[in-house]
Amino acid sequence: MKTLFRNGRMALWGLAAGLLLAACGQEEAPQQAQEGSQERPPQPVEVAELSPRDISLEKSYPSLLRSDDEVTLVARVSGTLEERHFEPGQLVEKGQTLYTIEPDLYQAVVNQREADLQSARAELARAQRDAERFERLLSQNSVSRQQVDQARAELGVASASVAQAEAALESARIDLRYAEVTAPVSGRIGLSQINVGNLVNSGTELATITPLDPLEVRFQLPQRDAFELRRQIGESSVEAITARLQIPGVDGAEGGVLEGQLDFLGSRVDEATSTVRASASFPNSDGQVLPGQFVRVSLEGLKRFGVLAVPEIAVGQGLMGPQLFVLDDDDVARARPVDLGEVAGPWQIIRGGIEAGERVIVGDPSGIEPGTPIDPQPFGGDAGEIVETVENAEAEEEKQAAEAMQEGGDAGAAAPADEGGEDDAS
Repeated sequence: MKTLFRNGRMALWGLAAGLLLAACGQEEAPQQAQEGSQERPPQPVEVAELSPRDISLEKSYPSLLRSDDEVTLVARVSGTLEERHFEPGQLVEKGQTLYTIEPDLYQAVVNQREADLQSARAELARAQRDAERFERLLSQNSVSRQQVDQARAELGVASASVAQAEAALESARIDLRYAEVTAPVSGRIGLSQINVGNLVNSGTELATITPLDPLEVRFQLPQRDAFELRRQIGESSVEAITARLQIPGVDGAEGGVLEGQLDFLGSRVDEATSTVRASASFPNSDGQVLPGQFVRVSLEGLKRFGVLAVPEIAVGQGLMGPQLFVLDDDDVARARPVDLGEVAGPWQIIRGGIEAGERVIVGDPSGIEPGTPIDPQPFGGDAGEIVETVENAEAEEEKQAAEAMQEGGDAGAAAPADEGGEDDAS
């Protein structure tokens, strides 16, 4: 609405400026216009003395939703896929059993490794007794030093066999745990890639789990926005910045809004795009928003510091482009071409063409021409109120014009009927 309103106002300003230029070719017109302007009473309108201010921006950035913790389930052991414990598309919880891959086979291996460990421990006990006995016999000179050394060596081998058997048992137990494929994260699981009864090998992909809460949004900030945000944050954490996610509606329905927080703000500028990477996270407990959607994310509190700004309604279109009306010492309006910056809600940031301390017409400039005397009215500082007031007035004028055209059309349609009735009467 604001864009259409502003474009219409600029077109009217351009037309008025063209008519003024055409009138300059007549000899008596300037003198008559001057006399008329002198006779015209000063026009009351809001005027503000410009000074640097901090302006909050309302900017959004396109992004693609993604789930940062998405996991692809992979078989860790080989064997026949015996069972599937879920339905595709359902929500699964962390630790929930999803697949079973021949657990009996791996349980048998565990049992065998336990038996091997018991045997190794028995051998270790025998070697320990032999070594101790040979030590006693050596003190009595009943055995040679070589026999003692041999007994010690056998003790070391038996001890190593126990350690090897323990490691083999732990490996078998790990494989047994892998025979039950569990969910590493909570989320919505997709279609199974392997049907029950098929042989799977270590590394075979089984399914994908997509966590839906929270959702992560990665986007690119223009470097100026990133620098200003860094300045605003200072020494505090980026998590202090609130982020909002605008979800587009489906089939013309109104979309929703999620509120989250900024998680990350990059520390370098991408040379190719002159942007800085950032990410934010948003709660999605009901799971209504899915990864892969294109959305727009906005950051609350992003500001421009120490800029000159006027209500957007105050900017008109002149022969040399965008312009403002500045008051001179006699309270007379003078057109001033300006260089426009960003639009921040109802405010228009001015990058050049005007300086701090100058008095600018910030109210509705319609009907004001260069040389118009002005009765300066105080400006309350609420740009949104001025814009809303003017928009409501314009809407009312359009409504009245439409009603007048409709009444005129009805009257024109009724006239032929009346004439026809007179002819019939005659």
